[in-house]
Amino acid sequence: MLQTTYLPQTAQLLQNPAAPTQLYSTSLLTGYINTARGQLAGEGRCIRAIATLTTVPGQRVYPFSSLNLGVPATTGIAGAININNVWVVVASGQQILYPNEWEWFSLYYLNNILPPQALPVNWTQYGQGAAPPGSPSGSSFGGSLYLNPTPDQAYTLNCDCTCFPIPLALDTDVEAIPYLFTDAVPFFAAYYALLSAQTSMRTRDAKEMLQSYEIFMARARAAANPLQLGGLYQGAPDLFKAGRMGASGPQAQGAIG
Repeated sequence: MLQTTYLPQTAQLLQNPAAPTQLYSTSLLTGYINTARGQLAGEGRCIRAIATLTTVPGQRVYPFSSLNLGVPATTGIAGAININNVWVVVASGQQILYPNEWEWFSLYYLNNILPPQALPVNWTQYGQGAAPPGSPSGSSFGGSLYLNPTPDQAYTLNCDCTCFPIPLALDTDVEAIPYLFTDAVPFFAAYYALLSAQTSMRTRDAKEMLQSYEIFMARARAAANPLQLGGLYQGAPDLFKAGRMGASGPQAQGAIG
């Protein structure tokens, strides 16, 4: 997809001529495309996957690098950005762990000189985002998951994660970003490329590319969210914002009713 779709589309948006008068090299555009893909995955929260995690007796904290998201070359997923839900496998089913804000969790569960060990019931996220490229395996950089009580034995956790994709180098590399979100990638990549020119005209062009990217992202999100209970999903319009802001009248009532 990189060579047959992203690169030619980005070059066309930039009106990038062929060599020897090429303004942006293929390697440079590839870098911009992969940067755009990572940012899009975080903003759109469009790559979701269930990761597994096996707890260690007596260990409360687990870096995101401990999450098993499968083989990156097969799934196209490089790692997790955040965790949305956590379940613990019990018998032939699973039981949800209750999420808490870090401040609550630290006050009521970490404020204990003799922390109990048992089946985990609560969880919170402390570290944020993914570990930077090149970080050692098991690194404390990036996101981290805290459990309470501290596991007393090895449990299997299923974690619903928002993820980021592997960098693309060849057309055979797996693209984890779903369609229609992929249509927004060339506009964001062109935005990065135009900013690098550092001229007033190119900066104005960059803003137009960013606006086009936002339009395609909004269209992709509107298409991805189901019609039934669509307001429950990420990126959906807030149906109750008018009421919270004190708006009244037929339009506000119609929007909610």
